[in-house]
Amino acid sequence: MSKISKFFKGGGSAASKGRGGPSPQEALARLRETEEMLSKKQEYLETRIERELALARQHGTKNRRAALQALKRKKRYEKQLSQIDGTLSTIEFQREALENSHTNTEVLKNMGYAAQAMKKVHENMDLNKIDDLMQDITEQQDVAQEISEAISNRAAFGDEFDEDELMAELEELEQEEMNKRMRDVRLPSVPSTSLPSRPGKLLACHFRFLMIKPCCVSKSERKSQIYI
Repeated sequence: MSKISKFFKGGGSAASKGRGGPSPQEALARLRETEEMLSKKQEYLETRIERELALARQHGTKNRRAALQALKRKKRYEKQLSQIDGTLSTIEFQREALENSHTNTEVLKNMGYAAQAMKKVHENMDLNKIDDLMQDITEQQDVAQEISEAISNRAAFGDEFDEDELMAELEELEQEEMNKRMRDVRLPSVPSTSLPSRPGKLLACHFRFLMIKPCCVSKSERKSQIYI
C-alpha cells in the first residue's frame, strides 16, 4: 500500500470518528466540486496545448530548439489532459453510483416507513373476526336474494282452476248467446204481389237470405234479395 493510500485512509478514519462519516449529499457535493475543478483544468491545458503548438509552428526551422521545447511542453500538457480525462470518468462513475445508492436508500427507507404504517393499521384487525364478518355478509346477501326472488314471482292466485273447464264454460255461454240471437230473428212477411215467373230463383234467394245474419242486413236489402 502506498503512502498516499495510507494518508487518505488515515484521514478518512479520523473524519469518520469525529463526524460519523459524510452523508451522501456531502459526498456528492464534493465530487461535483472536484469535477468542476478538473473541467477548468482541462480548459487551461487545452489552451496551453494550442499555444505551444502555435509557438512550434512559429519557430519552425528557424529556431528548432525553441520549436522542440514547445512540442515537449505540448506533449506534457496532452499527457496531463489524458490523465484528467480518466480521472473525470472515474469520478463520474463514482458519483452516479453514489446517487443510485442514495436513491435506493431513500426508497428502502420509505418502503420501511410504509410497512410500519401498514403494520400499525393491521394491529387492530383480527382474521377470525374478518372471516365471521364475511360469512355474515354472504348470508345476508343470500337472504336478500331469496326475498327479491319471492317478491318478483307471479302470485299464484286462481291457479287452482282448470283451464279446460273454463274454456268449456265459455263455449256454452257463446252458444247460448247465439241461440238467443237466432230466436230473435223475424222472418219476412209473405208479399201481396204475384210471385215471379221463376219460383226456383225466388226460393234460392229466400234460402240465401236466411243464411245471412239479420243484424247485418237492412230491411230494404232483404226485400231486394227476395224479389230479384
